[in-house]
Amino acid sequence: MRNLKKNRRIQIILLAVVALITATALIGYGLRDGINFFRSPTQVLADHPGEAETFRIGGLVEEGSLVRGEGATVTFRVTDGNATVPVSFTGILPDLFAEGQGMIGTGRMQGGLFVATEILAKHDEDYMPKEVIDALKEQGTYVDPNAAPASN
Repeated sequence: MRNLKKNRRIQIILLAVVALITATALIGYGLRDGINFFRSPTQVLADHPGEAETFRIGGLVEEGSLVRGEGATVTFRVTDGNATVPVSFTGILPDLFAEGQGMIGTGRMQGGLFVATEILAKHDEDYMPKEVIDALKEQGTYVDPNAAPASN
């Protein structure tokens, strides 16, 4: 009788472990397409992603690079100060999207062109996505708009 209880307890524990592993695997499988890694233009050019890989790229919209094409197609270049990646987007851009401003785009590389499916722009004159700030700081080109001017 005692041995039967012990075997039943072991079976329940094993069943719970198998259920936990199965649930974790199903969650990971379901989220595989929802995880988009952020890259700066320098990182994109250094480690060229595959054409099937969806990721986010961010930086500043390069001055003088915004070209409105046929219909809703727009092309521009995104830069982090060291590298520049051409971007193509078909759709309606956010109202706050402008040259010299921070942006993040989600999409895929096709050849040397980043084809964006979604473009996010800054929210106000001081906002810039954290990933973009971190990438610009890493490149040494970020200037904090809230910092007090240096006095001599």
